[in-house]
Amino acid sequence: MSVELDHLRRDALSRVHDSRLRIVTRWLGRMNFADALALQEKIVAQKRSDPTLADTVLLLEHDPVYTIGRTPDQTSLRGGSHLPHPFFQINRGGQATYHGPGQLMGYPIIDLRNYGQDLHKYLRWIEGLLIEFLAGFDIEAQRREGLTGVWVEERKIASIGVGVRHWITMHGFALNVCGDLSPFGQITPCGISNVAMTSIEKETGKSVTVLAVAVTMEKLAAQRIGHLQITALEPNGYDSTRG
Repeated sequence: MSVELDHLRRDALSRVHDSRLRIVTRWLGRMNFADALALQEKIVAQKRSDPTLADTVLLLEHDPVYTIGRTPDQTSLRGGSHLPHPFFQINRGGQATYHGPGQLMGYPIIDLRNYGQDLHKYLRWIEGLLIEFLAGFDIEAQRREGLTGVWVEERKIASIGVGVRHWITMHGFALNVCGDLSPFGQITPCGISNVAMTSIEKETGKSVTVLAVAVTMEKLAAQRIGHLQITALEPNGYDSTRG
């Protein structure tokens, strides 16, 4: 057994003693998209074969990349041949988006069988986590009816896209912290025409780093994992995604 797996297993088993659901958060620094995707898939497979492994949230920053979900409609890529950075089609919901330096990526790998097998509640949990987090920066963020992600008035500050395999989640959220937002201009972000993208730095006018944001997010995610707990369990898992 690897040290990493042993740590995750011991953390999960500790839930029996303190009666609280626990989650491991890991800051991975800057990582290219292919490596991060492979790591997610590895942890999902491990959790599927060993349910005692703790849930995990991977926090990181990507090299520049464009992604799109499992959809036959790829018009949000505007053809794609002009894109200045690599492109991946992945097992999440939704249209095209951009990830890169200055953006905090959050990949929760959570066994929803421990939380009532409720995908919609999970999506609301991510949105609520981001809204509460941004309130700590005095940013009044919100949901918008019929649109995914988290918004500040008409401006989008965070995107959400998840995948679920046998009730184990992967992918997650992208929170714009600082830096250059112009690469979003090469696509139609999330398929929404004329959307304005914003960041914590733009909204507050203050310098902020992805690392500093990640440290705060680590603490909040660990504190709020219990909000996923519900009592009514649905029969039979299914695979689903949303952008």
